[in-house]
Amino acid sequence: MNRPKPGRILPSEITPEAVHQDRRRLLATLGYAGVGLALGGATAARAARTGPVPTVTRNAKFVARETPNSWDDITSYNNFYEFGLDKADPKENAQDFRTQPWAVEIAGECDAPGKLTLEDILKPHALEERIYRFRCVEAWSMVVPWMGFSLADLLTRFKPNSRAKYVEFTTLLDPRQMPGQRRAVLEWPYVEGLRIDEAMHPLSFVAVGLYGRWLPNQNGAPLRLVLPWKYGFKGIKSIVRIRFTERQPRNSWNIAAPDEYGFYANVNPAVDHPRWSQAKERRLGGSLFTARVDTLPFNGYGEEVASLYRGMDLRKYF
Repeated sequence: MNRPKPGRILPSEITPEAVHQDRRRLLATLGYAGVGLALGGATAARAARTGPVPTVTRNAKFVARETPNSWDDITSYNNFYEFGLDKADPKENAQDFRTQPWAVEIAGECDAPGKLTLEDILKPHALEERIYRFRCVEAWSMVVPWMGFSLADLLTRFKPNSRAKYVEFTTLLDPRQMPGQRRAVLEWPYVEGLRIDEAMHPLSFVAVGLYGRWLPNQNGAPLRLVLPWKYGFKGIKSIVRIRFTERQPRNSWNIAAPDEYGFYANVNPAVDHPRWSQAKERRLGGSLFTARVDTLPFNGYGEEVASLYRGMDLRKYF
């Protein structure tokens, strides 16, 4: 992986000055900076969408070399079919989506099942920033300064038992708020799954924000997965259920089109999608004339994750 060693931050990796200054302005003008999630009713919901966040520490072990995309790039070009099929639909259709109150059910092969509020989930976790490369299954990519915490740290709280071989995640089902769910584009609710070793890998991340702000609705508020070595559709959004299973769970895109979308969804430029090549990619934010670059195996994270798939046929298990 072509990234700096821990502790070494390149100038290109520093958050753009305009965003940094905007964050400082927000912190200065909004007195509830550290208590947004403790507010009640509509105020809390608005704070979770637009307010500043508590202290966030950059994790120097997880910093992509490239300059992060802009806030507008990241929040205006989204795949979130619950809010529409076009890339611009989620931003337009998700503005009134309610993320407070929020709860996540934990079930299956674990010793500590139950139901946790968003506040309960966030309490034990110190928030960190990780700058990850992000690759869509289509031929575009971006670099995102995500804010959140380790997925492994969350899952171990529920004490998965020896039968927990996989983890299944489920998105909220609410057609009243999510207009895309009124159409049979996919089998709703959206579900996604990981092997337990993938879920516990240090790169696996739960995002609750980006660029020092709470996660916008169109990006998967209030909780979404970020798995930088996999295609973007594995990053399930607006999670309401986590279930530990002994058998491989179904996942929505594999259900819809098994010849196009496998369970693993590891970035593999040698395996073409049936309708387009995966060998090249273009950075979002450029023009149509921006040169495409070679897609990297595992999106450039092969040094960290290739051992998870040793001995597997990655054309068969795609």
